[in-house]
Amino acid sequence: MSLLQVGKLEAFYGASQALFGVDLEIAEGELVALMGRNGMGKTTTVRSITRMLRSTRGEIRFDGKDLSVLPSFKAARLGIGLAPEGRRCFANLSVNENLMASARSGPWDIGKVTELFPRLGERMSQSAATLSGGEQQMLAISRALMTNPRLLILDEATEGLAPVVRQEIWAAIARLKQGGQSILVIDKGFSELRAVADRCVILARGQTVWTGTPEGLTREVETEFLGV
Repeated sequence: MSLLQVGKLEAFYGASQALFGVDLEIAEGELVALMGRNGMGKTTTVRSITRMLRSTRGEIRFDGKDLSVLPSFKAARLGIGLAPEGRRCFANLSVNENLMASARSGPWDIGKVTELFPRLGERMSQSAATLSGGEQQMLAISRALMTNPRLLILDEATEGLAPVVRQEIWAAIARLKQGGQSILVIDKGFSELRAVADRCVILARGQTVWTGTPEGLTREVETEFLGV
């Protein structure tokens, strides 16, 4: 059975419909890339899965449980961890306080996240506001990991970051995958996604238009659904 099942998902912002039929599945230990041009519904899909957007229709099931009837905090407690677009760290809290604010019992603790991102270990007493953009992204990912999630969602994990920092974060994502973490990734780094993804799901105009392996992501598919 899939860990996450999304079927015929529709979503609404007031009277405006944003999703018109999104289908995706994620198995235990699988890394799925959610792809598409800007404005095609990727972040709305994430908001629907995490129940931050409640106006939805269709199937959203996590480990067999119906997420559509749950508020966001209960969806998180089932084991969904999110590093959101824009990072959204608690600016006035220290790195340590940001991490401890989300901590739940499990294998991920301060020691493990600072092993994954050693820079954070050097900045534990600094406020999040004083970190670089790359360090804030590392903190956002680590904060999500501190919830000890069964599914980790990374929304634009490397957007706007320097190439060297992007490489560091992609290396960490690869390590997480090797460790068996189930992951849903949204990112514009096509070559990096190809290297780590088990499957790719492409959205266009709020619906799933292509699903397959990275090997099947041909130039024709890229041109039709991902090109500028």
